[in-house]
Amino acid sequence: MSVVRDLILQADDELRYPSGGELRSMVDFLSGGSARLKVARILSENEQKIVAEAAKQLFSLKPEYVATGGNAYGQKQRAQCLRDFSWYLRLVTYGVLAGSTSFIENTGLVGAREMYNSLGVPMQGMVEAMRCLKTASIALVSSNDSILLEPYFDYLVQGMQTSA
Repeated sequence: MSVVRDLILQADDELRYPSGGELRSMVDFLSGGSARLKVARILSENEQKIVAEAAKQLFSLKPEYVATGGNAYGQKQRAQCLRDFSWYLRLVTYGVLAGSTSFIENTGLVGAREMYNSLGVPMQGMVEAMRCLKTASIALVSSNDSILLEPYFDYLVQGMQTSA
């Protein structure tokens, strides 16, 4: 779930103390805590703004999604789409806080293809939606903070592309 937890569990599984490199990784992780908290705060405080901007970008690129017969056509379908945007933004926020992609993997990617296929939602559309979510999020943070944030969105996008 987090870098520290993962390193401790790995060392314990191997019946050893953490190595010098692992301890340095922990120090790096802990020293970056304020930056991770700052990014998480920006994302959580701006969730609605980010989701709205991402939806605007996506539906400008893919107007067929909100046209009659599209996956986001109608109030109910659009609300479900935006709910998923919020959910994935939250997963990325958890990843930033934990310094780990494991939660994104276990909660956001495993089974995503089956779920979206069963709902008739094209995975390529979700990939594009996550790119828009990334763009909307990155616009709200500094360039230094975007370096911290981008890998989590990239992991999510890559995982969805693999599922597509």
